[in-house]
Amino acid sequence: MMRTILKAIALCTFVLYLNGCGENYETPDSAPSQKGTMVEDTEPQLKSVYVNDYEINYLDAGDGEPVVFVHGSLGDYRTWEAQMDVFSKDYRVIAISRRYAYPNKQEAKDSNDYSVTPHAEDLAQILKSLDLGPVHLVGHSYGGFTSLLTALEYPELLRSLTLGEPPVMSMLALIPEGSAVGNEFAQNVRAPTAEAFLSGNDEEAVELFIGGVLENKDYFSNASQEQKELMMNNAFGLRGVILTENPFPPLNCESLRNLLIPTLLIKGERSPKILVEITNVLNTCIEGSEIVFLPDASHGLEYENPVDFNRIVLDFIGRH
Repeated sequence: MMRTILKAIALCTFVLYLNGCGENYETPDSAPSQKGTMVEDTEPQLKSVYVNDYEINYLDAGDGEPVVFVHGSLGDYRTWEAQMDVFSKDYRVIAISRRYAYPNKQEAKDSNDYSVTPHAEDLAQILKSLDLGPVHLVGHSYGGFTSLLTALEYPELLRSLTLGEPPVMSMLALIPEGSAVGNEFAQNVRAPTAEAFLSGNDEEAVELFIGGVLENKDYFSNASQEQKELMMNNAFGLRGVILTENPFPPLNCESLRNLLIPTLLIKGERSPKILVEITNVLNTCIEGSEIVFLPDASHGLEYENPVDFNRIVLDFIGRH
């Protein structure tokens, strides 16, 4: 059932340039830990670590070389349910819930908190705090951008890097039709989603966003109540990104050429053109990177086709 639920999570968070963030709120079941402590939740193997004045929850399973999974927007540690059992047979697997994702505290003091930059710093401090040594880092969408930025700033923390369609929007400048593609998404998806959030209708905003990303306007309405609740658990983070000006720091080919970590790029057979083109450009900029076309999948790579996704990533990290 969880694998079905996960299909409801569209993790593509490439949102452009609106001012301001909405009011903050906190989920009733979020409870911060004391600084410097490790906390066990009621769910087996769900733990937390306190970094950068914030409690991050993560799932920890298996033994061996560490593999760390980083989800995108409208997701959390549960996004990687289809990977946990498979990867933990041979590796220690850690799936984190990024800042503001379920079941973490959902309250922000600064609009800058929704930028990729503090999320990347959180990730680096988590890797250091858990004393994992170099890890195989696997990031999807917003989590892919987070992982990429962490790799650029803290290369010593990584053994390998796998990126599933990270929304590095500055790469559009290197694509002939990039401006038109970006404007089309902004007009058809970002703008109506932002309007719904600003009007206080979070559910409509999530419905519009997922419908636009998956090009299926009825996706949310046809979802089960359990699927809808899962998506709404993570609406807070999406709202912040949608309403934040410039949430994605600019990168260029020159900065990416300094990335010497073994890197795998994954793009879906049915993924939006904007993400496929960005992934192609990243492949030309990152020296020695590998790029793989995942069949029978759109942007929800790891949960739309987990069998092939797992096989591809396991083969890659096994070689590095």
